[in-house]
Amino acid sequence: MSRSLLLRCYPAYRRNFPLNSQVRLLTSSRGWSSSKNDQKTKNGEWHKASTSWTVCGIALGIISSIIGANNYLKKRDDVSLFPKVLAATALNATSRRKDFNVIADVVEIAAPAVVYIEIKDTRRYDYFSGQPLTASNGSGFIVESDGLILTNAHVVINKPYSTVLVKFADGRTFPGIVEDVDSVSDLATVRISCKNLPTIKLGESSNLRSGEWVVALGSPLALSNTVTAGVVSSTERAANELGLVGRDINYIQTDAAITFGNSGGPLVNLDGEAIGINSMKVTAGISFAIPIDYAKGFLNRNKEKIRRGGQKVSPPPRRYMGITMITITHDILLELRHRSHPVPSHITSGVLVWKVILGSPAHTGGLNPGDIVTEINGKPVKTSTDIYDALKDAGKDISIVIYRGLEKHHITVRPEDPEEN
Repeated sequence: MSRSLLLRCYPAYRRNFPLNSQVRLLTSSRGWSSSKNDQKTKNGEWHKASTSWTVCGIALGIISSIIGANNYLKKRDDVSLFPKVLAATALNATSRRKDFNVIADVVEIAAPAVVYIEIKDTRRYDYFSGQPLTASNGSGFIVESDGLILTNAHVVINKPYSTVLVKFADGRTFPGIVEDVDSVSDLATVRISCKNLPTIKLGESSNLRSGEWVVALGSPLALSNTVTAGVVSSTERAANELGLVGRDINYIQTDAAITFGNSGGPLVNLDGEAIGINSMKVTAGISFAIPIDYAKGFLNRNKEKIRRGGQKVSPPPRRYMGITMITITHDILLELRHRSHPVPSHITSGVLVWKVILGSPAHTGGLNPGDIVTEINGKPVKTSTDIYDALKDAGKDISIVIYRGLEKHHITVRPEDPEEN
C-alpha cells in the first residue's frame, strides 16, 4: 500500500508521515533506504493498530446488536415467535356463550318440570318384552309441587283397562291418575303421589306479542325428546280459522316445531314462564298452542271441583279411533300448498290427520299422518264433527276415503267400543 493512499485513508497518521519526507525518499538512496526501514516499522505499527480497531469494531457491533435487539423487543412486547392465545381463552368463549345462549338458560329453568306421559294398554302386550303396549304418549308439565300435571286431553285418552305412567328426567316413574279432562279445549290434568316437585311458573299469554321468541319443550325420556325454538306468528288465531268447531279459543301460532314428543308440553317465553300448552302441528313452520290464560281458567275450575269434593272427570264415552285431526280451512290449504305439501286442486274441505297413535284402530286400518279425509261412510267430510258423528254407531266399521298426496285411497277402520274394553 503506498504512503499517499495510507495518508488519504487514515488522516490521523499524517503527523507520523510529513509531506517533505517524500522528497527525501526520491533524491537520496540512503534516505530511501532509511525511509524504507522506517516504513516497515510504521507498517507494523499500523497493522497492530488496524487489528485493534477491528477487534474493537466487532465488539462494539456485538454490543450494539444486543442493545438494539433488547430495545426493539421492549418496544414490540406484543411480538412473539409463537401466537398468543389471549383471544382464544376459555373465559372469552364462556362469556360469549352466556351472552347469546338464551335458549339454554330457558331450558335450564323450565326443563326439570317437564315430564313424559305414557298410556299403557293392559290388554295388549309386547311379544318380546311381555310389557303392555303403549296406546298413547306425549308430554306434560308440573304446575303444582304436590304432583298436579297439565297436559293435552288427546295425550291422556283415558281408556278403560289403561294405565298412566309419568316419567321424570332423572328416571323416576310414578303411576298417574287422570283428574280432569276438557275435551273441547283439549286440556287435561294428571295427578301423581309425590311432593316437593319442581314447577314451571305460569306466565301471561295476554302480554305475548307477535315476533317474540318462544321455546317448545318436550318429553325428557321419549325418543322424540325435543327442545325447539321459534317466534310467535300470531297471538290470536281463532279456532274457526283452524276449523276447530265449538272451541272459543284464540290459539298461539308459532314456527317452533311441535312434534309428538312435545305435544302437551309447555311453550315457554325467554323468562322461563309457560305461556302456552303445545297442542298441534299442521305442517312445518305452522304449530299451535293453547294460551296459558285459558288453561288457568281450566285449572281453577279443577281446583273448585276438588274443593267441593268432586271426583275425577272422565270424557264422555266414545268409540276410540286413535287419531288427532284438524279441520281444513282455506288458509290451511294455502299454507299446505305454499309449503310443498301435495294437495289435489279440487279439494276445498276435509280433515287433516296430523297424528296417529301406534297400535290404534286407525294405525291398524292404514291411516297415516298427513292424510286428508274427504269422505266417511259415503258422506262428505267438512269438519272434524263429521268424524265424531260417525263414531257414535257402535259395532260398525267405518269406510274412509283419503288423499295421500295426490293419490286417492279407500280404507276401512274398526273403532273400539267402550263397552268392549
